[in-house]
Formats: sequence, C-alpha cells, structure tokens
Amino acid sequence: MHIDVVSYQRVLGDEIRRLRKQRGWTRKELNDRLQSDISLQTLATYELGTRQISVIRLVELCLALGEQPHELLARVHERVFAGEESGRLRVDLRAVVRDTQPELLPLRRWALGRLNDPDSSSEVNLDIAALERMAELSGIELVDLIARLRNLGGA
Repeated sequence: MHIDVVSYQRVLGDEIRRLRKQRGWTRKELNDRLQSDISLQTLATYELGTRQISVIRLVELCLALGEQPHELLARVHERVFAGEESGRLRVDLRAVVRDTQPELLPLRRWALGRLNDPDSSSEVNLDIAALERMAELSGIELVDLIARLRNLGGA
C-alpha cells in the first residue's frame, strides 16, 4: 500500500480543523488548552496539512479537543486509503434496500424513499457530514458504517 503523504497530512489537518471549529474555538483558544507551548503559526500549518505532526503532538491536540487519537486517525485512514480525500462515498441505494442488517434500518427507509422518487438516481455520493449523521441515526460508529456500506458494494 502506497502512502500519499501530502494527502494524508492535508486530510489529518482538515480533521483537526473540523474538530476545533465543531467546538467553536479559535486557534488561540485551542492553543491555550495545549500542554506544551506552540505558535499559532505552527498550529495553522498542522491544520493546513503543510507540516508533519509528531505522534506526541497529535495526541496532545486530540486530548485538548476531547477526541481519541485512534478515532481521528481512523477517519483520516478511511478518507485517504479509500480514495475519498474529498470525504465522499458512493452508495448504491438498491444495495442498501436489499440489506437486512438491523442497524441499517433507518438507511433502508431513506434509500427506499429516494428510489421511489422518479427524479432521483439509484446511486448517491455522501459527504462526511451526511455519513456522520447516518452513523448517529443508526447507532454505530462512522468507520463501521463506512465499512458496512462498502461491503454492500457502496464504494
């Protein structure tokens, strides 16, 4: 497996920035919560993905953001190695409707409604926000939902 370092850093930075913004914090506010002293410029370069981040610094950022490092890295991994740098996943709604996993019942209902709409396509591209919301509705982790959708032929 080949690692595209530039894409990986960019997606990692995007996830860090998304978490910070989700909490309504500025970079300064995040920086104030860090154990070590780093410049706002360094923090900005991490978020932009233009600077590599050490494992210790990543853990420190995750702790300040209230995020488990392995969960953050799992999201980054899914986006980068699935060729989904944009955070989108192609899903075949027909496969979702045929599935019988109880956890995916809310998605089956949604997919059936979309398929019954004559103006709607049988395939959709879901962004990370939509996938997160669907995972929440289904009561499963985002990474688990993405894996299940891929197993249905959604990738």
